[in-house]
Amino acid sequence: MQDYVIFTDTGADMPDSLLEELGITAIPLNCFMKDDPAVTVSLRGKAFYDELRAGKVACTSAANLSVFRDAFTEVLKQGKDILYFALSSGLSCMYATGKLAAEELSAEYPDRKIVAIDSLSVTLGQSLLVYLTAKKKAEGLSLDEAAAYAEEMKPCMMHWFTVDDLVFLKRGGRLSAVSAFAGTLLGIKPFLTVTAEGKLEAVEKQRGRRNAILSLLNHFDTECTDRSTPVFVAHADALEDAEQVKETLINDYGAKEVIVGELGPIIGAHTGPGLVGIFYIGPARK
Repeated sequence: MQDYVIFTDTGADMPDSLLEELGITAIPLNCFMKDDPAVTVSLRGKAFYDELRAGKVACTSAANLSVFRDAFTEVLKQGKDILYFALSSGLSCMYATGKLAAEELSAEYPDRKIVAIDSLSVTLGQSLLVYLTAKKKAEGLSLDEAAAYAEEMKPCMMHWFTVDDLVFLKRGGRLSAVSAFAGTLLGIKPFLTVTAEGKLEAVEKQRGRRNAILSLLNHFDTECTDRSTPVFVAHADALEDAEQVKETLINDYGAKEVIVGELGPIIGAHTGPGLVGIFYIGPARK
């Protein structure tokens, strides 16, 4: 069977430990502060989110074609094929750029195969899809078989998350200035999902942080169709809340394994600090 390498991108927020364990390469998107666009953000974790709390505005952009070509070419020269999982096309142009790179390089390396998959997912929902496919690769699935498996599974990557501060969603055009102001005064926490088209959608509002996190757990309890598969929990400098969600999922909801990861600057720039989200296998998204 022809060997192949799995790629994703930093929109997946896949923990470094999993990237290393599974032999996955992440194509970097770009993040910079609005007041200094020439400098790429190198901060991570609390240091990055403290900058946002202090009023700094972070901006992001997709990787350009040359970044994809360079990363893919290194693998193709080794005589290996490529399976790339892109951040949702509903939120980024990473899939379009990766697909263009694949088409160009396929002409240059006609004996190699490059498959680009639109994950229709984001952050650890994207990671969950990559993780499950990488496990199938380890079991012996060929590139074509792994790609078919991923296409079958991607509608079932459930995304639920809440954010702590409405100003970041307002800045991204998700909420009007009036609703954001009123929500902040009332302690309203928006509850969001990613649709079948891979777009971010606010579907509920909860009053207070505790109720919002309880709603995450309720959605898991209602929807999860495979509790033997790992559940991914994401946070944006909210590790204590994420660890509590992990403990509750295992002790009270029958989750066998929970993997916690932190949002990097690419997604965190748009959600701000305080996000907590869960990602698991469920019915096809609507």
